[in-house]
Amino acid sequence: MTTPGMITLALSKGRIFEETLPLLAAAGIEVTEDPEKSRKLILSTNRPDVRVVLVRATDVPTYVQHGGADIGVAGKDTLIEHGGDNLYQPLDLNIAKCRMSVAVRADFDYAAAVKQGSRIRVATKYTTIASEHFANKGVHVDLIKLYGSMELAPLIGVADAIVDLVSTGNTLKANHLVEVEEIMQISSRLVVNQASLKLKREAIRKVIQAFESAIPA
Repeated sequence: MTTPGMITLALSKGRIFEETLPLLAAAGIEVTEDPEKSRKLILSTNRPDVRVVLVRATDVPTYVQHGGADIGVAGKDTLIEHGGDNLYQPLDLNIAKCRMSVAVRADFDYAAAVKQGSRIRVATKYTTIASEHFANKGVHVDLIKLYGSMELAPLIGVADAIVDLVSTGNTLKANHLVEVEEIMQISSRLVVNQASLKLKREAIRKVIQAFESAIPA
């Protein structure tokens, strides 16, 4: 469990970390170590009562839910897949924005493949989002869970389509895939441990308010 009087913030390296830094600055919090240069998983800040723990993006909701962190920043995609029902989600931070989309080979007739009652093979890391999306269309889906190089699956005949995060679309183009359907817009949320919200209410409320005032338009 988190230390009494200490606020522990769970972040993942990369884009979410970088785009959270200005929000932290608005709350008067500066991370004093560069996660890309350090092997440490617990980073100190300019405030003795605030520390940052570095975890995998997919693990942020788990650490917050089980009290390993008081607050965290996680993508909407991660929260849906994790099932973030036990977490208080006060803010959409409007950072790390992208979209969840369906993509296929350029020569694949997607419209014909997703007629009601049809069956389609889909490769994805986001099985909850994908199954719900196709169920809503009345399409039977055979899900193939992959953790990376999703674009390869339609190219070598493992799947008809992929469901994945798309930012610029350049990776799809480079692999001769086309985006055929947007499922949802994705951005990162602030998530808070329910017990911490009661025990450290004032300190957490100040962080939430500072983040809220600094959210990018």
